[in-house]
This record gives sequence, structure tokens and C-alpha cells, in this order.
Amino acid sequence: MLVQLVLLGIVGIAFVNAAAPPYGQLSVSGTKLVGSNGKTVQLIGNSLFWHQWYPQFWNTQTVKALKCNWNSNVVRTAMGVEQGGYLSDANTAYRLTAAVIEAAIAQGIYVIVDWHAHEPNADKAIEFFTKIAKAYGSNPHLLYETFNEPLDVSWNNVLVPYHKKVISAIRAIDKKNVIILGTPKWSQDVDVAAQNPIKGFSNLMYTLHFYASSHFVDGLGNKLKTAVNMGLPVFVTEYGTCEASGNGNLNSGSMSSWWSLLDQLQISYVNWAIADKSEACAALTGGTSAANVGTSSRWTQSGNMVASQHKKKSTGVNCNGGGGAAAKPAAKPAAKPAAKPAAKPAAKPAAKSKGKSSKAKKPNAKKSG
Repeated sequence: MLVQLVLLGIVGIAFVNAAAPPYGQLSVSGTKLVGSNGKTVQLIGNSLFWHQWYPQFWNTQTVKALKCNWNSNVVRTAMGVEQGGYLSDANTAYRLTAAVIEAAIAQGIYVIVDWHAHEPNADKAIEFFTKIAKAYGSNPHLLYETFNEPLDVSWNNVLVPYHKKVISAIRAIDKKNVIILGTPKWSQDVDVAAQNPIKGFSNLMYTLHFYASSHFVDGLGNKLKTAVNMGLPVFVTEYGTCEASGNGNLNSGSMSSWWSLLDQLQISYVNWAIADKSEACAALTGGTSAANVGTSSRWTQSGNMVASQHKKKSTGVNCNGGGGAAAKPAAKPAAKPAAKPAAKPAAKPAAKSKGKSSKAKKPNAKKSG
């Protein structure tokens, strides 16, 4: 089926050869993500790294490899906002995001369009998501993530007003596709959001992020269980096998406990990150190109752990035909990608931090993403 897409301000009108996603149109029922048949589903996949530092993986080759070699049914576009991202060069950020969206539509998997920020900027987020919704919102492949990892700010006074503005802008165009909302303290305080969930809109979910060597099932996992027991639909849009900084030791035992809990609760999860950066949570070894994302010899220890987990799951993907090449992606970035930070931006707190070497760090609970 050919789907006509309007790439506003970039290439006019394009045509994408669309393949249906595994579960059709997604929606939210109670605490569950459900497919078009009303049955609970899990999305399991990979997050790309901030676009301004690893744009070489934002393309069809990567998306196809994630589907066919990693058994992933979702890819996340971590479109960086700060640190040389969208606020500095909106056209390149949008162009790369559009290329991945089109690849996901063509390959028949879901795509989370992530406003990868740590500071609230509702006006710019609305500008971005309005373009995305107009161009792609008619496709069931799309999910919106309106705020990656808010810092330690008030849910009621800062994030609820922010989310309501951005949700309203998206819903003015796209009435159906799921919207995932960032929660306080690097998207760890889902229990706080559960005390006052946003009302008046359908198909909303709430973000939890964790890093297995910094956050544990008997700690942050209890906050997750509390939120779910209170009726909050949660989506893990980012997790790492390592420390919240995106580096340090891997913790396979903690990771196994997290996967077991998420599978038990039927919660979707997306791994950080598809990049060949020299840090523990990166899925690819140094020098890997998009052409080799599907080559297991190019996967790091973390990458192998994640791919092994994905392959245990029934994700509904089909690599035997279907999923042609995406419409010509918008032009290549005009300028060089922003310089990669030597280390992640500010660190996240131990329990809430998860900083990545190129991202602000979160406290213990924080991460690298």
C-alpha cells in the first residue's frame, strides 16, 4: 500500500511503500498497550543514540537490521534537543527523524518519535510534533514521546502543564496514536505521576527509565509496581544493561530480574543504544557501520545480551518479504554532526540517574540517555 506523506518544509510530497506493523493500530486499555484486536502486546526494540553524535545509524539499513537480525518490533529516534541538537539545527534533526520514520513504516515496525530533552521547552516541542503529526500521524506505526527525561522537577506544577500543551497540539492532528509522557527525576518517578495522571485524553502512557547496574528491581522496580497497581500504563522507552552513566559494569543478574518483571507485567521496553561509542551500554563495537548493525560479530557484550533477550520473544516481525525501502530520505545533514562530548552530559543521580557519556547524567537512578 502506498501512503502519501507530506514532508513539510523539506521535500514536499513523498511516497512510502508501507508494510503493516505487527499489531496494527495500538491503543491503551487500563495499564496495557493493546493491538487492533484488543489483545495486550509488548513492543521490544532499540533506541538510536542522540542524532547529533551518531547520525550514521539513522537510516533504513539500521532499521531493517534491527527488525531482521535483532527481532525488534520498535525503534526509538532519540532526537537530541539540547547540546547541538534540534535547538541549534532543527532541519537536520527533523530530516534524520523523518528518514527513520519512513524506514520503520516501510519495514513494518513501530517507531517512537522521541523529543530527547532534559529541559522543558513546550513551544519548540509543539513546533516539532506538529510537523511530525501532519506528515506521519495517519500511520499506525507512530508513537510520540514528548519529553525524554525531565530533571528533578515538579510533576504537578511543571510537567503536567507541559504535557497538556504538547498533547493538545498532537491531538489536534493525530487523534489515535499513543503518546508517552516523561516523568520526574529522569523518568523514574512513575509513582508520583500515578497520583495525578493526566486526564481528558486517550491513549497516554508514562515513561520509566532504568540502568541495571544503578537501579534494581527491589528499589526502582517497587516504584514501577506501585504505579501499575495504581492503574498507570507504563512504557520503558529506555533502559541500559550498565550504570546510569551509560558506562561502567554490566549487571546481567539485575538485567534478568528487570526483564522478568517487565515480561510479567507485559510492559514494553527499548534498549539504549544503537551506537559504536566506547562505553558499556553501546550495542556496537567501535567502527561498526549501519551496514553491519545486523552482524553479531559487531555486537558488544551488552548488544549480545539484548539481542539474545529479543530473540526469545515473539515480536510479530516478518523478514520474508514486505517492507520495501523507505521513500528517499530527506537530504543528508548539511553540516557535520555536533562534536561528541567526551563524556555524557551531566550525570544522573544514583537512583534516578542514568546519564550516558553523551548525555546529562542522572543520579543513581539516572542514565546515559
